Amino acid sequence: MAVLRIARMGNPVLLEPSQPVADPGAPEIRKLAQDMQDTIEDIGASGLAAPQVFVPKRVVVYRMIASRIPPGSGLQPRPWTVMVNPVIKPKSSRQRDVWERCLSVPGLHGKVPRYTDITMTYKDLEGKTVTHDATSSWAALLQHECDHLDGVLYPMRMKDLSLLAYNEEPGPLAKEIRKGDKSIDPLFVDLVERWPGKDKL
Repeated sequence: MAVLRIARMGNPVLLEPSQPVADPGAPEIRKLAQDMQDTIEDIGASGLAAPQVFVPKRVVVYRMIASRIPPGSGLQPRPWTVMVNPVIKPKSSRQRDVWERCLSVPGLHGKVPRYTDITMTYKDLEGKTVTHDATSSWAALLQHECDHLDGVLYPMRMKDLSLLAYNEEPGPLAKEIRKGDKSIDPLFVDLVERWPGKDKL
């Protein structure tokens, strides 16, 4: 098991486009994927892109656990998945603003426009091509992680920086939850529930 150090916003590695992987089954790629999984598990996160651990390769590792799925979304938990050289194709121009956090932007959250329906294509560690559709917060997660492969952090996609906030002061998020939005990731609902200022809005 290897828990890797996370690059934080400001490090040049996070702003550089990553290089394609020539051999998805190469031993060094398998080891990288396992170390990334170990790192996610240790931190308790959902996904990680190789540039976030200082490796400029087009590799993403992710999972979706039940506790992070919004009630009523219709989404199911997803097992550990390794995506090598992933490509995203939006199925339509429709986008929805989604609350996001990032291991490389610690302590903050913000609202980011994401395509609601995408087709995902990638190679697995056996070199097989995998293609599937993804919707809702699953699609948003995949877009977030794949952005890292192109040197893009979520604040760079935000349209309204007034919605970028510290996790300890989730005022804009609290207002939205108070309006009754049930599609918000339970992680963000928990941020508001633990915020002493939520009843003063």
